Amino acid sequence: MDRFQHYIDGRFEDGDAWFQSLDPATGAPWAEMPDASAADVGRAVEAARRAFLGRDWAGLSATQRGKLLMRLADLVQAAAPRLAALETRDTGKIIRETSAQIAYVADYYRYYAGLADKIEGAHLPIDKPDMEVWLRREPVGVVAAIVPWNSQLFLSAVKLGPALAAGCTVVLKASEDGPAPLLEFARLVHEAGFPPGVVNILTGGPEAGRALSTHPAVDHIAFTGGPETARHIVRASAENLASISLELGGKSPFIVFEDADLDSAANAQVAGIFAATGQSCVAGSRHIVQRTVKEAMLTRLKAKAEAVAIGAPDRMETEVGPLCTRRQRDRIQALVDASVRAGARLVTGGQTPDRPGFYYPPTILDCTEAPDAPCLHEEAFGPVLAVTAFDTEDEALVIANGTAYGLASGVFTRSLTRAHRMIRGIRAGIVWVNTYRAVSPIAPFGGHGLSGHGREGGLAAALDYTSVKTVWLRTSDDPIPDPFVMR
Repeated sequence: MDRFQHYIDGRFEDGDAWFQSLDPATGAPWAEMPDASAADVGRAVEAARRAFLGRDWAGLSATQRGKLLMRLADLVQAAAPRLAALETRDTGKIIRETSAQIAYVADYYRYYAGLADKIEGAHLPIDKPDMEVWLRREPVGVVAAIVPWNSQLFLSAVKLGPALAAGCTVVLKASEDGPAPLLEFARLVHEAGFPPGVVNILTGGPEAGRALSTHPAVDHIAFTGGPETARHIVRASAENLASISLELGGKSPFIVFEDADLDSAANAQVAGIFAATGQSCVAGSRHIVQRTVKEAMLTRLKAKAEAVAIGAPDRMETEVGPLCTRRQRDRIQALVDASVRAGARLVTGGQTPDRPGFYYPPTILDCTEAPDAPCLHEEAFGPVLAVTAFDTEDEALVIANGTAYGLASGVFTRSLTRAHRMIRGIRAGIVWVNTYRAVSPIAPFGGHGLSGHGREGGLAAALDYTSVKTVWLRTSDDPIPDPFVMR
């Protein structure tokens, strides 16, 4: 059985305790992972603090930091096949997705490598003639980055890239579900030549998460995951008053108008909900379709869902693989069953298959007559699509905004004016028009409400890892008058 290690202060270390990682395609254990204790976390944070204050990192110019990130990007690109195979083995995400995504992750590190020496301050036109005042953007300090198992190399890059570009140091906690690719990624960090303690990578369960989010030397917490865990982190951060950025879940509306290219919309919807087996924070899980074309869309979606190739995640022909964990599969089945009891009509799927592993079929539920069905309101984080209908544009907006989430959204229409109205009206951090699930290192993403706050990607993310220092310089050579002598 394979065994992985923590990466702390420039060294690879065994854990004091271990846990087994299961292969989602078979349900069998395949590797042992180190289970970080509070003491392990403490050593990692202390190493990050020393590195932040030490000359080996703080003494580098922004351009030198950028060169290290560029080196890391090249190593990620070269190692993409190995990392992709590990992610597929440990999380069940299909190899055609992990291969493409990890190759693109290298571009995120390249983007932040180029941005490192372009994080600028400002000169203020102050209202005092004998003063020069300017703003410096400086690294916020030690960052606790906590990422889930899904798309973990991507979700790490949008934290690690901007944090390192800004000059921070990082303790990165991988999920206890499927941590192998991030623990392997640590070898690339080491090879790239970052000074010891600048990047530390470990994994573990709730004890490690609590220790990291409460540590007094942590200055910023960057978390991706579910709202309930986020609430624990926010409460825990009261111990150190760290700033927080949260990228949480979504219940994203995918709105189709009667004038849309229905074939294009169907293809985008299938990619938006069944790609990654639906285990994506931006999954378009609510299909909101104009009533006049609802049956036409359902026919297309049902045919595409039933034609999806379900199989072993390491085979290139597989289009939908297993879910990451048994508990997630069981939760999805319970959600689908509850929705059917609430009046939703099962269009296709909806039954756990009789096969090894954590598989669940692409599932479509028509909830038009069941507005309270749980699948319309709760994030399934799986291949479950809830369909509902609307008649008017205003009604579509009410349905789209009728959720506590606000991460992503999609609009399909040929009308440019309608598209602009919907862009203004939808409460979401991302609006895709006549496309879905497009990303770029240049474009920030994030949401509001139960979808979190703060942004990842783009310049906005790098600024989140800085604090502003105001500098006042008196330019007069005259002595400062005695403030207690009245003139």
